[in-house]
Order: sequence, then C-alpha cells, then structure tokens
Amino acid sequence: MPRSGFRAALMALTIAIAGCGLAPAAQADSGSISFTVLKGGWVIGASGGNGTLVFHGRRYPISIGGLSAGFVFGASQTYFHGSVSNIRSPGDVAGVYGAAGAGAALGAGAQFITLTNEKGAILTLTGRQVGLQINADLSGLSISVR
Repeated sequence: MPRSGFRAALMALTIAIAGCGLAPAAQADSGSISFTVLKGGWVIGASGGNGTLVFHGRRYPISIGGLSAGFVFGASQTYFHGSVSNIRSPGDVAGVYGAAGAGAALGAGAQFITLTNEKGAILTLTGRQVGLQINADLSGLSISVR
C-alpha cells in the first residue's frame, strides 16, 4: 500500500473510532417532567415533593428533596412542569441539581429555571408558585426515580 493510501486508511479508521465514541451522545433522548415542591425555612430551608417523569410513553414516579442555605424566609408551594433532555434512561434524571438564586413570592408568582445534574440531564422548567417566600440562597435539589 502506498504511503498516501496508508495515511488515508489510518485517517478513516481514526474517524470511525471517534464516531463510535460520539454515538452514545447522539442517542441521548428527552422526556417530560412535572412535580410539586413544598419549600419552607428560616435561614436554612428544606423542600420536598413528588411528581412524574414521562419517558418513551411510560410514567415514572419521582421524589424530590432538598436543602437551601442563605437568606430564606417563609413557605411556598411550586408546581413545576417542563422537559428533561440529554438522558438515555429514566435513571439519568436521578441525581443532585444545584442552583443559586434570589426571589420573592407573595400570593402567586411565576418561575423559570434550567438545572443540570452530574449525569448531564438538563431540566428546563416553568412553574407557578403560591405562598410567602423571600430568598437569596444556594440550594440543592435531589431527584430520585421510584
């Protein structure tokens, strides 16, 4: 085989191997998610709730739990719904999502947030919040699939 043919074959093999390594990322999928979170606190806050993940037409129950620290005062309930992307299985949604934020709700208010966990799952959520809540905090949200 001439040198240029060897280089071309080597380059084709390298591209094929690299393409195989990228294939799982291209197979990532998405679903929808909805859940309710109750949050309350005074300096340190806690939150909890439950909801549903829909992935490939199947419904999976989820549990929500979390803590926040900073300036937290009051209590609220938020109804979130949206999409989850960059997942290959329902278990990819499980994990810890972190956020820093500030906000206030008196009565009813709207929320929009995008969160990512350690597995790369991306939640894009909108929500409706009810209650009295003032916060400027760091928070962590843990989702488990039951």
